[in-house]
Amino acid sequence: MNINKPLTNGRLFILILVVTVAGMSQGMLMPLLTILLDRSGVSADANGFNAVALYIGIFSTMFFIEKPVRRFGYKPVITVGMILVTLATCLFPVWQQLGFWFVLRLMVGVGDSALHFATQLWIVSSSPKAHRGRNISLYGMAYGLGFSLGPIGISLLKSGTWVPFLTTSGFFLIVLAFLLRLPNERPEQSESGEAVHKRASKVFALAWFPLIPSLLYGYMEASMNSNFPLYALRIGLTEDNIGLLLPIIGIGGLIMQLPLGIWSDRIGRKNILMVAGFVGAFAFVCLPLAGSNMWLIGVLFGIAGGMVGSFFSLGLAYAADILPKHLLPTANVIGSIQYSMGSIAGPLIGGLSLRYLSYASIFYFLGFFYFIFVVAGFAFQRSGGWKKTLRP
Repeated sequence: MNINKPLTNGRLFILILVVTVAGMSQGMLMPLLTILLDRSGVSADANGFNAVALYIGIFSTMFFIEKPVRRFGYKPVITVGMILVTLATCLFPVWQQLGFWFVLRLMVGVGDSALHFATQLWIVSSSPKAHRGRNISLYGMAYGLGFSLGPIGISLLKSGTWVPFLTTSGFFLIVLAFLLRLPNERPEQSESGEAVHKRASKVFALAWFPLIPSLLYGYMEASMNSNFPLYALRIGLTEDNIGLLLPIIGIGGLIMQLPLGIWSDRIGRKNILMVAGFVGAFAFVCLPLAGSNMWLIGVLFGIAGGMVGSFFSLGLAYAADILPKHLLPTANVIGSIQYSMGSIAGPLIGGLSLRYLSYASIFYFLGFFYFIFVVAGFAFQRSGGWKKTLRP
């Protein structure tokens, strides 16, 4: 039985606020913690490994998060997620020790995973198909806005180590007060009550290509926020330069989220994803050519972010077009697992390549993976048995 009500503007606004603050937290924590550890003499690969803890938390949460959302509804899960992230954020300045921060990053990952999963599913499940691309793009814009504002928190270090952490926590508490005013809802239930592995098999069989963007988005986001600060410091840029450049990726995504979402409603989400993936791959491959020129790096970041910053949200919207509603929670779980896998791989591959290959290799890996995605899109289109089911 579907007990989702149509998505009202008021509910959408509050959910967007939740996502904005979550994006701001993640956008600030990743480069901020990387810089603080680098200051204390932690190596690039150890730094990258510590950053992976957040995504291990996200990854592990995906194996059980669907059940509490189905049982308790969206709001309680979002609330618990926000409380976990706020608590962990407040504790980071207490003790700068790798093991302690690893545990706190796990907490942030679990909380982030819970609130994002429930928020995404609430928006996607409650949106009519004609406006699904627009609404999920607004979700992506909200995350992009927060993610862009997040690195600005690095500059707050000048006022004290505690300041950026407490500022972000304050925003979470304000938004939580708004969230608690919403009525709770639950996702649509499957009448057959089929097992999770059967639902997952159906999702993969019908929508494997729309779920790849979540993997790529996780890899890109984690790699840029965990590895780019190290790359930038090694080519001569300063911490202030990093705080200015990183938000440009989010700003590019913010600017293009809504246009790409609307175009995907009109001309097909697969077509938009493939074109955006190709342009994004080209921009990433060109980044090493910019050297330490901030203007060129900024332009290429804007292009890359504008193209691939919508990947997670557009991929989910594409999957929602293809799948029956009772499979959407499972699709969101799979998408979030793949996001986590990409996010775990990003800092690890980037940290190892920075140490053993070359500084530029982090961008070459990104370009290569997005190009492979474009090629996979042509294979998906040519799958004869799926042509009637899967329409771009």
